[in-house]
Amino acid sequence: MRLRDLPAIVYVIIAIGFIFLPVVVLVQFSFQDGILPVPPFKGFSTQWYERVFDNRRLMEALWNSVLVGLLSSLVATVLGFLAAYGLARSRPRFAGAVQYLLMAPITVSYLIIGMGLLITFNMSGIGKSLLAIGIGHVVINLPLTFAILYSQMGEHQANVERAAHDLGAGDLQALLLITMPMLWPALLAAFFIAFTLSWDEFVIAFLLSRFDVTLPVIIWSMLRSGLSPELNAVGTLVFGVSILLALLVEFALRRGRRTK
Repeated sequence: MRLRDLPAIVYVIIAIGFIFLPVVVLVQFSFQDGILPVPPFKGFSTQWYERVFDNRRLMEALWNSVLVGLLSSLVATVLGFLAAYGLARSRPRFAGAVQYLLMAPITVSYLIIGMGLLITFNMSGIGKSLLAIGIGHVVINLPLTFAILYSQMGEHQANVERAAHDLGAGDLQALLLITMPMLWPALLAAFFIAFTLSWDEFVIAFLLSRFDVTLPVIIWSMLRSGLSPELNAVGTLVFGVSILLALLVEFALRRGRRTK
């Protein structure tokens, strides 16, 4: 190690510590053998995780988050793929404007999107529900899935599709047997990123839910009563799922780079 590299190394260590120290404390005190998640650490116990899995409201909220995340991510990925494929292959005259409109929700606050959806649903007669939350999550995740998939549609794939057409394949056959297999790492990455964002999203879920709530909303309601090791246990589980999804995204992207 060279002396001139020391400041950069120290900076990286401090930055990593600043980011992960709260997470370490969260995980540590989720195993606290006491009723308060504060120092000193009183011993190792898994009782709070047992309470989490015995808590019916938490389990229902967990299932709601999984259901909304899976379905909204699937819809966002399919719509993002179709939009990206259409723009990349047909190249319409106003492709730039269409691309801008598809990406526009990224520049808008989730609070504004949630309020707009709430007003729209009230005017349409759609009540607060998991369906409303799912639609909201499709709105915020569609630009990301579109951007990921559009960036992976290169000219080499178009050439392979043209070769398939020359050999007698129809449009649907080329799409299902050529395009999608070549893009499967990007499709998985887009799906997992959308699920991760849906899994952690609070503002839209809070505005568009009433009785059936997602996990971030139930965590917020529990926080109003104060901190507890049970909340730390829930937070640790949420963090663990997010890390797992991030690793799956990285794995999919690495496989995609290797196949190019």
